Amino acid sequence: MATYEDLPPSMIKKLAKELKNLDKSMPKGISVGVNDDDFSVSEAEIEVPAVTAYKNNVSRMKQLLSRDFRRPPLKGGSPDQESIGSETKRSSVSSSSRSHNRKEFLSRFVDSQTLTARLEDWFELISEKSGQKKSAFDVPFELIELQKFDYALEGVSFQQLVRMPNAVYASTSDAVEATAYLAIEDFLHAGAKGLWEAFWSQDDPMPFSVSCLYNENLKFYQAEKAIGNGKLGGLCATGVLLNNPRHPHGKWDHILELALLRPGIGSVAVGSDQQLTLSVLGEALFYAIRILLSRSLSRLNFSESPNCAYVLLVDSQYGGVVKVEGDVDKLEFDVNNVYNCSVDWIKKHCKVSVSPIDRIWNKLGNANWGDIGALQVLFATFHCIVQYSGMPKHSIEDLAADHGPRLQTRRVARQLGDSRVNGHGLFRFQRRSVSPEIVEVPDESIKIKSEELIMKLDVGSVLWLEDSECQKGYLINDVLNNNELQYYIASPVKDPGESLFLYVGSHPSQLEPAWEDMNLWYQVQRQTKILTIMRQKGLSSKYLPQLSASGRIVHPGQCSKPSSGGNCDHPWCGTPILVTSPVGETVVDMVNAGRFGVDEAIRCCHDCISALSTASSTDIRHGDIRPENIIRVASGGRHPYFVLVGWGHAILEDRDRPAMNLHFSSTYALQEGKLCSASDAESLVYVLYFACGGALPDLDSVEGALQWRENSWSRRMIQKKLGELSTLLKAFADYVDSLCGTPYPIDYDIWLRRLRRNIQDDDHGKEVDTSG
Repeated sequence: MATYEDLPPSMIKKLAKELKNLDKSMPKGISVGVNDDDFSVSEAEIEVPAVTAYKNNVSRMKQLLSRDFRRPPLKGGSPDQESIGSETKRSSVSSSSRSHNRKEFLSRFVDSQTLTARLEDWFELISEKSGQKKSAFDVPFELIELQKFDYALEGVSFQQLVRMPNAVYASTSDAVEATAYLAIEDFLHAGAKGLWEAFWSQDDPMPFSVSCLYNENLKFYQAEKAIGNGKLGGLCATGVLLNNPRHPHGKWDHILELALLRPGIGSVAVGSDQQLTLSVLGEALFYAIRILLSRSLSRLNFSESPNCAYVLLVDSQYGGVVKVEGDVDKLEFDVNNVYNCSVDWIKKHCKVSVSPIDRIWNKLGNANWGDIGALQVLFATFHCIVQYSGMPKHSIEDLAADHGPRLQTRRVARQLGDSRVNGHGLFRFQRRSVSPEIVEVPDESIKIKSEELIMKLDVGSVLWLEDSECQKGYLINDVLNNNELQYYIASPVKDPGESLFLYVGSHPSQLEPAWEDMNLWYQVQRQTKILTIMRQKGLSSKYLPQLSASGRIVHPGQCSKPSSGGNCDHPWCGTPILVTSPVGETVVDMVNAGRFGVDEAIRCCHDCISALSTASSTDIRHGDIRPENIIRVASGGRHPYFVLVGWGHAILEDRDRPAMNLHFSSTYALQEGKLCSASDAESLVYVLYFACGGALPDLDSVEGALQWRENSWSRRMIQKKLGELSTLLKAFADYVDSLCGTPYPIDYDIWLRRLRRNIQDDDHGKEVDTSG
């Protein structure tokens, strides 16, 4: 019987025409079979006499099918062109059959648990062979490779992440687990984007996107959309994929890499005695094989070998890389035995490498881009991009070659002849030919010849300030400390009876400010900016601090600063000063002295809400409400009132970030790194809870702070404590709780009226019209 592959294209067309004629003349009951492999004409089922025309057609068909259409080769051994066509056709049919088997194999390869269960013997054997080794598998990257990659990334700026995973998501609400998926999506996007712009192109847009994998249909969705549609429980991984508008839910052959969010990865981190479990490794192998199978069916042109897949393993703080490498053409595609075939391929033709599990997020939720944990993940992402986009425009070697010049530049910049002051002591920068960049000298070995160069402001000292108009002198009356920074109570030389707060900032020439210097910058330079903006916008309230003066310190001796601007060589020259009013006692001092009762709590709540209401009228939010930033002002015979100070971390626009305080920052600020409409009010509730005797736990991490907040609100501990003093404060806490994390604004006016009715005097402060 002749088959498709025996027929040249011209005869196939003729045969199709004859079949059409045969069909027209076919009597009832006659069957003509046509299948994928051959043509067959059967007369066994003819139940009625065939007419002559039909017999003739059948006869012609049999002659066509029995004819040998393959001609003998021409002399000289050159094959006939139609014979070449026949061989091509045969190959095409064979390839189509193989492709069909792979597709069927892939469609049945859908259960990671089945694969994992059948890998138990293999995993036990691998573990036994490893003996006393820390890991049963080789590492995917050598340390020297990571070091060179680290040098190449020195000048690369990765996006600062604001969404972070949470270590307690396994035992708390779905909302926290949702935040973890959002954070991993941010991390992968920031990593891929930073690598693309550094190595491939800063001008062309990144051709990749990040989405979450939904387990039930193995399709990809944006994390926010998936969570909003109730798919959180079915999310199983996060992937970096090629952009493809025609396939919004992604294609498996477009996957660069997958990240599996698995709790407990940190338990096998570097330094622990435990090893990666089979359940986690088996799942990683399952997804890697699916990726490799999909690539083998793909029409994409891979710049590098597609026979290597990377799967990331991450939890709230740690992460690692699993590299799976092997030729899937050597896999036996038995569609009735997909898992055993896969296990056999893993044993015989696959190389599995597993990196050490190391920290990729710090405790504040920021990515440790320069540490080895994040470096391994970034290096895997780099190799994945190479597979799809080819070798980068700037190689690792080219960027790493700049490490030496960058190092030398930093050394030159730090070769200072004088000594400088920081928050903890003095450090001398010394010039040496071969030495570390910075040499720390113990305090006792430092001998300063000119003691007057060290700034000392004691009670009785006079400090002179120069602003745009004149010089002003201030007498230091008291030295205060808010557990972080030092500041002063001073009075103007011209008006000794007036008391003001005076803040001394960090010298502007600091090359790399310490943490204390950054706090000083917020306390002085940034707060000066905020108070100036408030004055320019006409904000005036007795519950807000007032800018009294700001400028630069006038140092002793002659100033030799250039006329074009800048500072002279004196270490005080250019140091910023901020002077504000009024002066008062902080809430934390009142609590420690036992002078904060129910009346003070209600008035404090009223006055702070009034300050927040006035500031919010011009879209300014505080961002750092804590007991140290609320003062009680006693002004003569009038009733005391509270002023909300410490506006250095105020939020003016979306890119601004609030202060992070484990006890008093809002939940949204700790999770997202920004404020929602109710964040300041939530922080005020925590301050009132503390001031009214509420117990604050010892907290050393953001995760612990979030856990404490969730427990406190869910068990109504905060409301109960405030309710012991005032039902009104309890109602306010309930109101804030209902708005936490939502976009709905706080209705300050209604709470100001309610609180005012419970204040025992008629002085409610200056009413301010902020409509303009």
